[in-house]
Amino acid sequence: MTEAELNAARTIFGERLDLAERFVEHLATTGIERGLLGPREVPRLWSRHVLNCAVTAELFPAGASVADVGSGAGLPGVALAIARPDLTFTLIEPLERRVTWLKEVVEDLELENVVVFRGRAEEAVGKVTANVVTARAVSALGGLAAMTIPILAGTGQVLAIKGQSAAEEVTKAAKLIRKLGGRKTVVLQVGDGLLEQPTTVVRITVGQ
Repeated sequence: MTEAELNAARTIFGERLDLAERFVEHLATTGIERGLLGPREVPRLWSRHVLNCAVTAELFPAGASVADVGSGAGLPGVALAIARPDLTFTLIEPLERRVTWLKEVVEDLELENVVVFRGRAEEAVGKVTANVVTARAVSALGGLAAMTIPILAGTGQVLAIKGQSAAEEVTKAAKLIRKLGGRKTVVLQVGDGLLEQPTTVVRITVGQ
């Protein structure tokens, strides 16, 4: 971790930085061994993955129930759960080996604000209660909106971590998002001045 990354990590995680460090250890060892991430990702676990996700913590309202769709290696769900212990998280993941790994990590880090749900996003509708749904690297925005908005049961917001093409994706998916109940869609930049590369988030507001 570089000095700049360490400063950012201290700002984001505060006194829970040791938990974030342990999470990165899991990613760098069993996460790679079990194929959740490629070995090339090890040098950039902090910059590209953990900080990129955790910096979005400031966007989540106090006390929110959050569903992380396609949680995979716990990105963004586990990173956010460490940064925001006041929130409750359901990590939604269909693949058994990933679910097993996520449960091991949650147990080892003693994250009492996290549960793991094995299944696809559509299977979580009506079973998982959330007023915020988040996701990263799951699907183009149209497909992602179709997966995430129904989980909100009519009200809440989707916070999707996206790349450079976010604005283009919003334009393409605008009609479908409105049809699904999205009232307002905006592209946000988070972590400017804190991270070398700020994180792009698409926020879809649903219902009231």
